Amino acid sequence: MREALAWKNGQVHELFVTAMAAERNPELLQSAAQAGIRISEVTDKAAASLSETVTPQGLVAACDAVPQPLDTALQGTPRLVAVLHGVSDPGNAGTVTRVADAAGADAVIFAGDTVDPHNGKCVRASTGSLFHLPIARSRDAAEVFAACRAAGLRLVAADGYAGTDLVEASVRGELAQPTAWVFGSEAHGLPDDVVASLDTSLKVPLYGAAESLNLATAAAVCLYASARDQRN
Repeated sequence: MREALAWKNGQVHELFVTAMAAERNPELLQSAAQAGIRISEVTDKAAASLSETVTPQGLVAACDAVPQPLDTALQGTPRLVAVLHGVSDPGNAGTVTRVADAAGADAVIFAGDTVDPHNGKCVRASTGSLFHLPIARSRDAAEVFAACRAAGLRLVAADGYAGTDLVEASVRGELAQPTAWVFGSEAHGLPDDVVASLDTSLKVPLYGAAESLNLATAAAVCLYASARDQRN
């Protein structure tokens, strides 16, 4: 909630709060009131309905829509961007957004049939990161890829079947380049035609017996590998 109140790219219009939550969060309510935000007290049942969760915290904010236009999210000279392509699980999408934020990414783009970033589970899994960095959404994946290239980004598919891994790419200096990492769904990965349309594909090397990594873990490894090389 504090992240929403401090959001620079949008604003909170109304805050719904239960009596118990109001007692627990007097400073937050004071900040909201000082910002001119309408505060409405609701019942626990209403809070649960609004928050779409079994264990609501008793605070629900009505905010502006999170996504920005592609050209706005990619303005300037972005160095690191995460693109989610066809990721249907909201928990995965929110967690990757959180990882991208932690790695210092410049934006996260929801492309193709990826879940809505406003999905309640996605918002909660992001733990506030949706309000920290630019978010864009487009059902047209080709439009997203074109916008990334126009912003000077190299499109890299995270693909477990790629012929080259992160370590080899790092040695060659590839990860230091401005990069848009493209991540597919955990169940199916990226379609072959999407991988073929990107600039290159890389895999995370697996040194043990595990067959694969889950989406959020793979995204963390990829994004941090780029972040490290870009800062060296």
